[in-house]
Amino acid sequence: MSGRRSRTRTDRKRGRYIFARPARGKTTDIAFDATLRAAAPYQLRRREQKQNSGLAYALQKSDLHEKVRVRRAANLILFVVDASWSMAVSERMNATKGAIMSLLTDAYQRRDRVGLVVFQKDRAQVVLPPTNSVTLAKKALQTIPVGGKTPLSAGLLLAYEVIRREKNLHPDIVPLMILLTDGAGNVSIGNQPPQEEAHRIADQIKHDNIKTVTINMEHVAFDQGLAMRLANRLGGPCYTLGQLRAETLVDTVRQEIEKGA
Repeated sequence: MSGRRSRTRTDRKRGRYIFARPARGKTTDIAFDATLRAAAPYQLRRREQKQNSGLAYALQKSDLHEKVRVRRAANLILFVVDASWSMAVSERMNATKGAIMSLLTDAYQRRDRVGLVVFQKDRAQVVLPPTNSVTLAKKALQTIPVGGKTPLSAGLLLAYEVIRREKNLHPDIVPLMILLTDGAGNVSIGNQPPQEEAHRIADQIKHDNIKTVTINMEHVAFDQGLAMRLANRLGGPCYTLGQLRAETLVDTVRQEIEKGA
């Protein structure tokens, strides 16, 4: 099965050649057809250059064009889940588990990878390393710890590290982080205040062009806008859990992955 992976541009000399652009000093993947076309209008004025070189066609560095290629890239969908809530934990975790299983089924067909980071009490942990194994996912989802404080910074930092590691192993992978939280952190991993620390890590995630979707888990009656502010720092959209049940989450995730791919 070939799957339906996202298309992504690549600087490597692999993938389908779709168009050319000026090389600007690069000489590793020259598009000869485009280079010859760029030089064609100047052949008459380069008569002396051709005579001196004995060549039938005169090229200059300004003519060089490089190939722009695309290849089918696997997607990494990393859930980052705040499991510290005391209210409606069961409902939220059930929704999360249902969404992950829906995405895993979809990922199996598309050769995507799905992972899960959970943060609660004073730490974050990788409950499900990136995989497309439905069997492994079911085992990991059976026992997710809940309750305690909210180490938001630890969750963001661990997610960032997981994505960086996956990118090093698979340079062309397209990562998407799905963060389920109310945006309120109350445990730091360093000396900064919890919210300030979390926003600093969010800024780094945005700086590295990692796509994100934040799902606001706060009840609408108590929402102080913290999840929205965090989503703004991450540079991605913010939805409520009610907007993204398991059956609609797959479509939303696909739309986010395809943006700019």
